[in-house]
Amino acid sequence: MIQHVLLHALEDSAKMLPFLFAAYLLIEFIERRQGERIERALAGGGRWGFAVGALLGCAPQCGFSAMAANFYGSRVISLGALMAVFIATSDEAVPLLLAVPERWGDLTVLLAFKVVLGAAVGAVLDLALRRRLPASMRGGYTGHADEVDCHEHHEEKQSLVWAAAVHTVNIFLWVLALSVVIGLVIEGVGEENFTGFLTGLGLAQPLFAALLGLVPNCASSVLLTQLYLSGAIGFSSVTAGLCANAGVGLLVLFRANPSLKQNLFITGLLWAVGAGCGMLLMLLGF
Repeated sequence: MIQHVLLHALEDSAKMLPFLFAAYLLIEFIERRQGERIERALAGGGRWGFAVGALLGCAPQCGFSAMAANFYGSRVISLGALMAVFIATSDEAVPLLLAVPERWGDLTVLLAFKVVLGAAVGAVLDLALRRRLPASMRGGYTGHADEVDCHEHHEEKQSLVWAAAVHTVNIFLWVLALSVVIGLVIEGVGEENFTGFLTGLGLAQPLFAALLGLVPNCASSVLLTQLYLSGAIGFSSVTAGLCANAGVGLLVLFRANPSLKQNLFITGLLWAVGAGCGMLLMLLGF
């Protein structure tokens, strides 16, 4: 059984390699050529920072969510802008879905939904609720910015191809490992029982997925995407999980922002938005 699961997982994962490598080449190119310009756009978003944040947050990986958390802790951006970035962030889900051409349509819909949702939540927080939320809870921009450095640890620049290859191998190993784990679980309990358990969660499935999304590690976005690609969870649940997934952004937030109250409020709000939109999509039949 183990040999069968290993071979099946290796075969499925290997099919992604060329597309995964191409995706990371594109991502590295954009980050190196436009990274500083994107950083300035986020910091200079001003009153409409939530709109800028939603657009920038949908970029692959979680670098911009970490940047936004640093900016928020240093009072450079507002709560709405931070939440827009966090909601729009999909960490490793984008390159994984790019690696499966037949899922490009799903990826387009997912990113569009997350950008619109992030901008909407940011607008509510910064425009409609700005005067109603106490300053101690709202945090963020207060009229001036503290000194901030988003790149505390500068690594020597690697070549574009090498950096893309390292990312590809790293995520390939995550995909392979999680595929083996999922395969063993399915073989152990039976495919019908496994999918039946997740399906049996009903409206609670997006709640469960949103909790997975809060894990501040690329493994959570990889796991959610793999469960979706395998058919174990639906579009509504993977959307719930990825809307709640800010990658390492949450870890950076707890380090960069001294207010535990604000950090816990943001974490709870992120889960509530992800779970709520997932349940709504499920009710609508997605």
